[in-house]
Amino acid sequence: MGMQKLAFIDKGKEFDWGKTSGDYAKYRDVYPKEFYEKIVARGLCVSGQNVLDLGTGTGVLPRNLYSYGARWTGIDVAENQISEAKRMASEAKMSIDFFTSAAEDAAFPENTFDVITACQCFWYFDHEKLMPNLVRMLCPGGKLLVLYMAWLPFEDEIAGESERLVLKYSPDWSGAGETRKPVWLPDNAQDFFETVHKEEYDIMVPFTKETWHGRLRACRGVGASLTEEELKRWDREHRELLDRVAPERFEVLHYAAMAELRSRKCK
Repeated sequence: MGMQKLAFIDKGKEFDWGKTSGDYAKYRDVYPKEFYEKIVARGLCVSGQNVLDLGTGTGVLPRNLYSYGARWTGIDVAENQISEAKRMASEAKMSIDFFTSAAEDAAFPENTFDVITACQCFWYFDHEKLMPNLVRMLCPGGKLLVLYMAWLPFEDEIAGESERLVLKYSPDWSGAGETRKPVWLPDNAQDFFETVHKEEYDIMVPFTKETWHGRLRACRGVGASLTEEELKRWDREHRELLDRVAPERFEVLHYAAMAELRSRKCK
């Protein structure tokens, strides 16, 4: 379970996040402290709240916000991702429930969650099916928090050079060419939710050559979709590229975006 093929993503090229689980667990936990502080400052994902994280991957969001006291559940369609999430939470002695499930098929009881989060994944879902299910699982007035962070390839030289190499191997990769913009929401969002808060901000993310290489390797256009032979060639070329253009330690310019929505469901 985990192989996906969506016409509006990478022109329908198949991808499987489960193929990247090892790299994902090691290199995708890159959100700086400010990213999480923005969430908590909104009174979200804190003590006394039950939170469901959609497309949780290796549980990056629940694990990094765990200390703020919320009760977390994470779901993901890729079994390998959930296995890594369970392992890492267990090693950190964190009590987080993780389940393999598509977001649209989540079957938790009505009024279970105070907050539902979706970080770096919201566009993958079938929103005609998903949105009413989110409202069903949320308590009246519950919150949906949609989060995103991306490097800025037209402003950051290292990001731009790395992105061009990804496009050499995955020319239809639709994750390329990011610019600052509000977080994406589906057309039917306002049928079920009202927007409470939107915010976009620049953020610098520190890397070494090894962690940046791993971060790129764990992206959809590389580890999740290339063949084994293509991945070997990309790996060699990207390491050679970084030896030419990057110091051992550096920061990459990103922008982050968030949208907080309130359920229209009444008691």
